[in-house]
Amino acid sequence: MNEHNFKKINVNQIKDNFFKSFADEWMLLCAGKKDNYNMMTAAWGNIGILWNKPVAICYVRPQRFTYRFMETNSHFTINFFPENYKDVLELCGTKSGKDINKMKIDKLTPIETVENNVIFNESRLAIECKKIYFDDIKPENFVDQSFEKLYIIKDYHRLYIGEIINVFKSK
Repeated sequence: MNEHNFKKINVNQIKDNFFKSFADEWMLLCAGKKDNYNMMTAAWGNIGILWNKPVAICYVRPQRFTYRFMETNSHFTINFFPENYKDVLELCGTKSGKDINKMKIDKLTPIETVENNVIFNESRLAIECKKIYFDDIKPENFVDQSFEKLYIIKDYHRLYIGEIINVFKSK
């Protein structure tokens, strides 16, 4: 990866405010291998410590095309971009991989990590994760029922917890 736009950093060197990163910048969640992957834009996510491991948590609805990639791959990446990529993130969040080939988006250059996962050369921060747990949001577990009402068609997200195994920062 030395020929690309990244330097590998320790997870403890991340300086992002993830409240801002997830809410304002969004992230591009990606799963699959360089010859067959899909990605989707998401504004929900978590970064923290769980089971004494640095983890990232992402949420995917079952009808999203990316869901099958998350289900069939052992790793995923989350990618954060500079502000001038908002149009690309909007495209990846509003168009399905069923309808367009997201691997052909001009402004994104996929690169393969040593672990054979996809990150994007244009991202300012890419976090590579190994899946360690998943579960589905269950309507009966909402303590505050006002949140359950957000699921009009009852398409509850699956959450994926991934151990952060690599962090790449743009040079």
